[in-house]
Amino acid sequence: MEKLVVLGGGESGVGAAILGKQKGWEVFLSDRGKIRDRYREVLSNHEIPFEEGQHSEARFQGAALVVKSPGIPDTAPVVKAFGEQGVPVISEIEFAGRYSKAKVVGITGTNGKTTTTNLIYYILKQSGMNVGMAGNVGKSYAAVVADGDPYEWMVLELSSFQLDGVTDFKCDIAILLNITEDHLDRYEYKLMNYAMAKMKITQNQTANDYFIYNADDEVTARAMSQVSIAARKMAFSQNPDNNSSKDLAAFANDKQLFINPADGSRTNNQLTMTIQELALQGKHNLYNSMASGIAARILEVRKDIIRECLTDFQNIEHRLEKVNEVYGITFINDSKATNVNSAWYALESMAQPVVWIAGGVDKGNDYAEIKEMVKEKVKVIICLGRDNSKLHEAFGDVVETIIDTDNMRDAVYAAYKAGVKGDAVLLSPACASFDLFEDYEDRGRQFKDAVRNL
Repeated sequence: MEKLVVLGGGESGVGAAILGKQKGWEVFLSDRGKIRDRYREVLSNHEIPFEEGQHSEARFQGAALVVKSPGIPDTAPVVKAFGEQGVPVISEIEFAGRYSKAKVVGITGTNGKTTTTNLIYYILKQSGMNVGMAGNVGKSYAAVVADGDPYEWMVLELSSFQLDGVTDFKCDIAILLNITEDHLDRYEYKLMNYAMAKMKITQNQTANDYFIYNADDEVTARAMSQVSIAARKMAFSQNPDNNSSKDLAAFANDKQLFINPADGSRTNNQLTMTIQELALQGKHNLYNSMASGIAARILEVRKDIIRECLTDFQNIEHRLEKVNEVYGITFINDSKATNVNSAWYALESMAQPVVWIAGGVDKGNDYAEIKEMVKEKVKVIICLGRDNSKLHEAFGDVVETIIDTDNMRDAVYAAYKAGVKGDAVLLSPACASFDLFEDYEDRGRQFKDAVRNL
């Protein structure tokens, strides 16, 4: 029996540990931090040995393979030590893929991954397909495979951290939504290093597979020029100048959306909708809808089903989620906006004056790229973080009122006091959450609780 070491005791690591034991590996899980009670209980129930609060080299002896959770960087000493010993270190996505027979729709990009993953899953599910959803959303891929690999198709949200550790994993349909600055601390502060991690979603694809990409995204174009892509390329665009592109499979103007994966076996079957019909509004969501529509048409989902799903889809928790209206002030939870570009999209979609709650752990943010949007949309900024100096520095000359808070209750109350009837209070932090919260979900739920307690 060969030894499998799993680094990290969260959703990804625990899923890999369960799958490993099921497939006959001798499994040991190690987490340098504290493992949450629910995961500790799962490990105990499956009789999987584990440690927390440390990495014990003695317990790693004889490892044949290491599965690394995405939150652990390649530069971590424990990861480098395995590399020096010649022990392969892979991601949970790679490990699960080795045991799965399901075909894969994989979605990556800096922004819009979770929304698009959920939307594609919803469309395929409504069409009657045997489909599951996992990855960077919901259950880990490994946990789903350990449950019996029950699906014909899997829709997977894939982060750059997950893609970093793949070797043989392949997407039958790969989607790259966009690439903007994020997580640069993991990529030597070089945008193209991060972009190349995203491009790994095309790795191992063949001429029988599909790569769906954003023709309007300049960084994507640069990244594509540096790799060889065997898959059939299908693009989506909101730029009229791109309408002649040979790859174009979906495009939009100010009023309409057109989807037609120009494939000889399915030609002359264009889907047309008005922009107003779409459940997801805003330019960023138009991209998400186009990418989802292309994937669905490739899989021969009927046009009427796609149209219905694009019309009635309910967005995910923590992504532009309307929480409540209090004395005419609308409160919106966009806690999942953990980077500047995502916050830009949220602000762009706002039609009313905004009281903006922002801040947290800065990941090398360049606020200059949203300064004009903030000047146009935001009347008051409520800072929510332990160190808010960068927000003051970035926006002090364009927003007259900036208020500091260090907990959600105070932030929400300050936003409520600063707003008037017809305003929107938008939690769209542009930062990670780990200074004050467990994760973006905890931050979003605390926001909703505070709003309901006003």
